[in-house]
Amino acid sequence: WERTHKKPYYYLEEEQRKNEKAKVRMVGLTIETRPDWAMEKQIDRMLKLGTTRVELGVQTVFNFIYERVKRGHTVEDTVKATQLLKDAGLKVNYHMMPGLPGSNFERDLKAFQIIFEDERFRPDMLKIYPTLVTKDTLLYRWYKEGKYRPYTTEEAVELLVEVYKMLPKWVRVMRIQRDIPVQLVEAGVKHSNLGQLVFNELIKRGIRPKEIRFREVGHQMQKFGVQPEIEHIKLLREDYEASEGHEIFLSFEDVKNDILIGFIRLRIPSEKAHRKEINCCPSAIVRELHVYGPLVPIGGKPKYEWQHRGYGRELLAEAERIAREEFEVKKMLVISGVGVREYYRKFGYRKDGPYVSKRLDKEGYANFVKSQEFDGHLST
Repeated sequence: WERTHKKPYYYLEEEQRKNEKAKVRMVGLTIETRPDWAMEKQIDRMLKLGTTRVELGVQTVFNFIYERVKRGHTVEDTVKATQLLKDAGLKVNYHMMPGLPGSNFERDLKAFQIIFEDERFRPDMLKIYPTLVTKDTLLYRWYKEGKYRPYTTEEAVELLVEVYKMLPKWVRVMRIQRDIPVQLVEAGVKHSNLGQLVFNELIKRGIRPKEIRFREVGHQMQKFGVQPEIEHIKLLREDYEASEGHEIFLSFEDVKNDILIGFIRLRIPSEKAHRKEINCCPSAIVRELHVYGPLVPIGGKPKYEWQHRGYGRELLAEAERIAREEFEVKKMLVISGVGVREYYRKFGYRKDGPYVSKRLDKEGYANFVKSQEFDGHLST
């Protein structure tokens, strides 16, 4: 290897350390897996690799459908994986697949209702892939025999409009519809722009979803030409129970125009948290900090007036205050992309296994308050 490459070989840990101050930094790493392959052992390996988000192939919340499609895992696996991942500080994205054999419009709608009303689920994000029929599959044979019928485009749009109406403000729809070449799809939704069709229908019906993506400042500026009014930007809070822990969703929003500027996910873990960095003492963990808007390079100046605020710093400060004063937390952790660790060091955080952490006593808090302000666009 050394004879054919000029660049020397480094261990992963060394590459991660170098990336903390590199010109191009890794701000997050996502791994996709099955619910039954996201248990303690797998999660520990994910964290070692620098993972910050895990996407689970959940598809449905009904065991009889799992059995029919020979999925090979259970709803109970999904519940356990979700709890373990959140307690390890990871963001959780569910892949949902409406239209599976054994389901129908009402049952699919019920599945989405369950994952947000049932505290055992409540993912942070969604990808929604309506079932498609391709050749050389058992599903194709069932389709040809008249035993299975997938959603039409119109039916899928109607279902997803209803889903959007029930989404809470702390969830983000990351994607709708897989980008499979249309010539490979024998039956089902053949429009790769299904998400756009759903968006158009929402606007047509005067429905304004609460979910994150729809309200992001960038989308509002691009699609509606609306910018936040700085005098209407407020810090909001929403608490909810999830996976045996307590979640606090803090956000800066233009309350007049319903525009989301940025948010932070703070979790008080359950008693089942398996990581020693977390269960060693009363702890809380920031699972996500995201400030939206036009990209500001490191050391650059924001373009718009509403960006001159230090939203990331203020969100982190409020999360620390809540953890310390309301939950008597002694230690705050952040699951940070490798390239974002340097940002948190400015606020007194230090590397702690795969995380960064700091103590929340009076001295630690005083040092935090004196820290520098947020200096750009950031996602963890």
